[in-house]
Amino acid sequence: MKAPKQTIITSPSADEAYQKAILGSVSRTFALTIPLLPPSIEKVVGNTYLLCRIIDTIEDAADLSAQTKQSLSALFLDAVLEKSPVDHFVESCLDAFKNYSNQDELDLIAHTPTVLRILHTCSSNDQQAVSRCVSIMSEGMSYFHGKQNQAGLRDLAEFEQYCYVVAGVVGELLTTIFSNHSPAFKENIAGHEDLAIAFGQALQMTNILKDSPEDKARGVSWKPSNVSQEDLLRIAYQKLQDSLNYILLIPKQEQGMRRFCFLAFGLAVMTLSKIATRQEFDHKDEVKLSRKTVMSFYGFTRWAVKSNLLMKAFFSLSSRSLNKY
Repeated sequence: MKAPKQTIITSPSADEAYQKAILGSVSRTFALTIPLLPPSIEKVVGNTYLLCRIIDTIEDAADLSAQTKQSLSALFLDAVLEKSPVDHFVESCLDAFKNYSNQDELDLIAHTPTVLRILHTCSSNDQQAVSRCVSIMSEGMSYFHGKQNQAGLRDLAEFEQYCYVVAGVVGELLTTIFSNHSPAFKENIAGHEDLAIAFGQALQMTNILKDSPEDKARGVSWKPSNVSQEDLLRIAYQKLQDSLNYILLIPKQEQGMRRFCFLAFGLAVMTLSKIATRQEFDHKDEVKLSRKTVMSFYGFTRWAVKSNLLMKAFFSLSSRSLNKY
């Protein structure tokens, strides 16, 4: 006879404590940037990051077939949209990941019910925005699971589409969340929504270029097969210019929102600049920013976000190796 299922009693404060703790374990960068946001935005953005990280973990599992990844992604999306019990996803995913070595990411997957409980405490408008983002990302990544190969993506259009479904859509999400919480930003961004997509894509292009040696080692490339490294750097530089214009639309009184975006932006600028000074590199650690550099820039952002001129000056000086493209 099966033992009756125990009812697990949790509290919102315990759930949110878990969210903050696991965020620090799965991403040092976002554990640094997300707490800069106002508390109501911090909760929903942190929650969305964890949901996106689960999708990302499925994509990065090198020993899973494209079909298995697509099946797990569909189960995950159904759980987020409340079309099927979250336990179906957790059990299937942990079974497929039995040889997976990253314990923090396994713990996150096991706590998917916790992450979704937090989502359901957010406003209905924020929940709707998160569901849209997760749907586009999950379905988009499922499409690209079948396109993983060593040659790379077909062309620039496919590359931009990939960067949209994995990051551009996050820029759109941030814009919606920021607009829900800041009428002044909502007014400023009207008619400039494309800048939000560029902001997300710029960060993703940086990651693709930085991680390309590791991707190559596992037989994958997310770069377009017919586009040179120089052209990719030029495109990324243009996206960064749009990203700065996006940040400048955030009202100065919204210091937390500005600083969150400017910190992620600045780290991308400095990383891409390091990549641009090298013909090639064999490991992402060669272009990784030192902790000292990151923390120094973190301190600088406290003052920089108060001045549009200072942010523009940072970009101009830090991107000199990029603006030749």
